[in-house]
Amino acid sequence: MMKKAATRPRAVTVSRTSRDGNGAVSASVPAKVPLALADAEQFLLPTYKRPPIVFTHGRGAYVFDFAGKKYLDFLGGIAVNALGHAHPRIVKTIRRESARAIHLSNLFHNEFQGPLAKKLVEWSGLDRVFFANSGTEAIDGALKLARLCGRPAEGTPPSAPAKTRILAMQNSFHGRTFGAMSVTATEKYRLPFAPLVPGVEFVNFNDVSDLEAKFDDSVCAVLLETVQGEGGVYPVTQEFWERARALATKHGALLIADEIQCGLGRTGRCFACQKFRSKPDIAVIAKPLAAGLPLGAMLTNDFVAARISPGLHGTTFGGGPMICAVALEFLKIVEDQKLLANIRARGEELRAGLEKLQAKYDFIKEIRGEGCMFGVELSLEGGPFVAEALKRGLLINCTHDFTIRLLPPFIITKAQVREFLQLFEKVLSETPRVAPAAESSSKKAPLPAAMSATAAAWQSHLKR
Repeated sequence: MMKKAATRPRAVTVSRTSRDGNGAVSASVPAKVPLALADAEQFLLPTYKRPPIVFTHGRGAYVFDFAGKKYLDFLGGIAVNALGHAHPRIVKTIRRESARAIHLSNLFHNEFQGPLAKKLVEWSGLDRVFFANSGTEAIDGALKLARLCGRPAEGTPPSAPAKTRILAMQNSFHGRTFGAMSVTATEKYRLPFAPLVPGVEFVNFNDVSDLEAKFDDSVCAVLLETVQGEGGVYPVTQEFWERARALATKHGALLIADEIQCGLGRTGRCFACQKFRSKPDIAVIAKPLAAGLPLGAMLTNDFVAARISPGLHGTTFGGGPMICAVALEFLKIVEDQKLLANIRARGEELRAGLEKLQAKYDFIKEIRGEGCMFGVELSLEGGPFVAEALKRGLLINCTHDFTIRLLPPFIITKAQVREFLQLFEKVLSETPRVAPAAESSSKKAPLPAAMSATAAAWQSHLKR
């Protein structure tokens, strides 16, 4: 028998106060807290701490909530919406291909999977591609390939014990599936689910001596983010990258580059690791690949690909026809509109503007990043600044408690960079200063409690 849902709370009627460009009150418009919020609080697992706002649509670099309020999007769905929202060529491709074939299964070829793989090979300089549903699934696939390559090839006599150890980085984040979580160092993600996959050891990020001390012939892979995104936008140094490459080659291990957040143009290069002379053995991508639709991929060289045979790995949904058509269109748009050049130019403007703000506000400790990926580290808690930005119509987020993360779309204009800098300065100047909390993050209020004041928080939001 189908379970009947409990009666949901009645929607709360509040008033929305709008302001003109000078901040003066111009009108009071009645509005309702949407029933979607009540449904979310009652029926969703409380895995996210969300503000009580319902976004309804986006256009370019802006999104809009149900009350019509406009927000400049410098979060981009956490590095996913690289072309902004409702890009006409992406919308056209989805409409066309969804009317033809959404899914066919990987037991058969489709007309877009091969061409997309070819385009990614051209962008990356690697040789082969496997499509998955997400970045974390692609990471799991990369770990499987590393363990596979660490074993003697089938049909050859074992000359040495299998290589099984994986070196991952401190301060890393690779995803939330069991394998990806096992190579993610941050304890708050790991400890509730321990014990995890064995054989993983963590290296201090960018510490060459620590890497050398832990690398030996038992290692099958070293895994690193070319730019640690969730960790606070920390790029790998050239010295560390090149030493990791050399040690992997020496010991017969694989170098795996996680480019899920920093790849496919975000730093102004096709892949962030292309600033270095040497290549990884595997690169993992996802986020912007299908312009908002779920698609990840792992790319590798012919040496690694030679170890794969039918049945050793697979996916039900990864690489379907419609989603591959959209991803192919995304890459073509980046090329056609010369967006890599735009990313570099806007990134220089962003850095220059942020450095001016740093000189003005002494609680800005450091600015890291390039292109359309920046971390602004504060000496104060970042959460209040994110909340103030939201009230002012600016989407940003905070990672590791103190770093404001900026992930704008590749299509941003010079005028939108100026708009962001003006909004961000208002946020910096008017947000109440909150000193770092003495207690650890694990002692903060539990998420369900944080979700309980939906109507009150929404009313506070609408007063802006």
